[in-house]
Amino acid sequence: MKTQTRIASLSLLTILCLMLAVTPAMADTLYSNGLYNGNTAAWGIDGGNAVTDSINLNSSRSNVYEVDFVYWDASTSDLLTTVDMSIGSTPFGTDIFSGTLTGFTNTFLGTNQYGYALLQAGAATYDVAAGTASIYLTLSNACTTSGCSTNPIYWDENSGPSTAYDNTLGSIPSEAFTLIGTSGTTPEPSSIMLFGSGILGLAVILRRRLMG
Repeated sequence: MKTQTRIASLSLLTILCLMLAVTPAMADTLYSNGLYNGNTAAWGIDGGNAVTDSINLNSSRSNVYEVDFVYWDASTSDLLTTVDMSIGSTPFGTDIFSGTLTGFTNTFLGTNQYGYALLQAGAATYDVAAGTASIYLTLSNACTTSGCSTNPIYWDENSGPSTAYDNTLGSIPSEAFTLIGTSGTTPEPSSIMLFGSGILGLAVILRRRLMG
């Protein structure tokens, strides 16, 4: 009886471990290009302006859930509402993702020496599978409360480790941004359940032998 109880306990423990294995990983910082500067320069991402920055992820299996970046705004009330974002394997590329970010949280960080408001924009993206460890993030067509191409929006230059380009000027120092998401591989649920079925089947066979 004690042996049977032990087998049952081990079976339940196995099921619990399998359930935990398929639980989605917690989102964390995938990449940070460093702290914002706010007082050196910034690059336009409204109208026909676009800026792209390189990113080196730890894993080709990374998924991006959120993008945070710091921008300059001449107004403290006419704030960012949408921005076009693309992720590609080359500068300004769109082969991995292309879409419009909405639902921003705009956090006021202060006013710089030029009189611009500094704000941190946070926006949830779709579940974007990077597919490769080396990618480029591009921001463009920023719109504010008053509309599009009415209030210029500038992406803060912080000269972080990224390689960056402006669509009209070419190579520029890189910008302040962070990617949030998950990295690494998680076993497929079907594979995990197949393994679990084998464990439980073995437990049944052992139980029958002990009872026979």
